[in-house]
Amino acid sequence: MNAKDLSISEYSSHIVFITGGTKSGKSEFAEHLAKEVKNLSYVALSENNLNDKEWQNKINLHRKRRPKDWKLIETTNLLKTLRKEEGPLLIDSIGGFVMKSIGKNKNKWSTNMDSLMSLLMKRKSITIIVGEQVGWSLVSEYKVGNTYIERIGELQKRITKISKDNWLAVNGRAIKIDEISIEIPT
Repeated sequence: MNAKDLSISEYSSHIVFITGGTKSGKSEFAEHLAKEVKNLSYVALSENNLNDKEWQNKINLHRKRRPKDWKLIETTNLLKTLRKEEGPLLIDSIGGFVMKSIGKNKNKWSTNMDSLMSLLMKRKSITIIVGEQVGWSLVSEYKVGNTYIERIGELQKRITKISKDNWLAVNGRAIKIDEISIEIPT
């Protein structure tokens, strides 16, 4: 597969989902795919904690990689952003959406997740979503950690079902999982 095969600029409407573990290369791959997309807005879906130096270093690395012409949206309110923004988006990362609702009960979480899925399916422009794979190693000893793992797993399974392209980033390599997998019947 060459770089031309990875081009997504000819698509006017679909979701590309890229998932992977920490330091897998998922954000870099999403940025690579998005470089040819015109009028892209980059949605940095997290809180900007100025007191956390490690987090600030990570944010700065992401900023340095992004093209200067991308519009930056730093938010924790993805639903509001999806209602407002009509153009192409790169959302990095969907775990921020899960964290925003981590204290909500199951019913409120389900409502938020359903709203997100509805807004994603209505989009007319390309939407590239980065998501973190968790649960492949240690199980959290804390309820909040297990809630996060369960919710992000459930959400990402639903995003995969509506995505035109699904990728898995592992050790700096990207695998198009649609081509080498089958959907598990539910």
